[in-house]
Amino acid sequence: MKELNRETALITGGASGIGLSTGKRLAEAGMNVVLADVEVPVLNEAVAELGELGYKAMGIHCDVSDMASMEEMKNQIEKEFGNPKVVCLNAGVGFGSSISEATIRDWEWVVGVNLWGVVNGLCTFLPDIKKMGEGHIVMTSSIAGHISVPNLGPYSATKFAVVSIAETLRQELLAENSKVGVSCLCPGFVSTNIWDSERNRPENLLNNSGDESTDEEFLQREAFMEWMNANAKQPSEVAELVYQAISNNKFWIFTDDQHLNGVKARHSSIVSGEELPWPAPPLIDL
Repeated sequence: MKELNRETALITGGASGIGLSTGKRLAEAGMNVVLADVEVPVLNEAVAELGELGYKAMGIHCDVSDMASMEEMKNQIEKEFGNPKVVCLNAGVGFGSSISEATIRDWEWVVGVNLWGVVNGLCTFLPDIKKMGEGHIVMTSSIAGHISVPNLGPYSATKFAVVSIAETLRQELLAENSKVGVSCLCPGFVSTNIWDSERNRPENLLNNSGDESTDEEFLQREAFMEWMNANAKQPSEVAELVYQAISNNKFWIFTDDQHLNGVKARHSSIVSGEELPWPAPPLIDL
């Protein structure tokens, strides 16, 4: 999609991190920007920040796991800007647990946001984008959508699903000779607060208080976050990659090549039928 000026972009999970940086970058390109999020105070601050920079932006409280909330957001966007031509389905929550220890509430929370958030977004916005004859959809997966590692089962399952949905939609649109583009964003380590997602977890999906992290688990997480802050990419760098992918209709968006050997090793094991490769640190420490 070459011409972005004066068009409208929606970014879910837009109050912070990759979402907010993507909103800023698209606003710089001349787009009207809609940031959607469940974290209202931070969302208001993000919209105010864009306004102070002279960009046209609005914020909408939206629970992407709830189709009714998504449809209400669509109505609000149409009243203000008309139909968005760029939709970034970026909202996601981070969650680490072994398969055997994950509760049904853990699964419902992670699948609701990371997978149903994408499905609800596509069902809500894709028909109108196709009718307009052009546009672009970005779905945020993860490098964890290509490599399975211990203690990321529910999270990785949703991200593998998003990769498949994005690939399938891209092929379907190409077969229709559609001008609607699709990109699949697969971040590696990016300095965001996704691993602090529990702050936004719905009360009805919380586990019992007795299931809180141990001191050892807390220290491990603190050490990982310290490593992330020192080594991870900045959201603004990822936002530039997203912008370039939208402008040039590029499908894959990988933020670095740090994990590509792991992807190659997994694919090799599929072809050869050999044992799965063991993931390299620091992935196994997530």
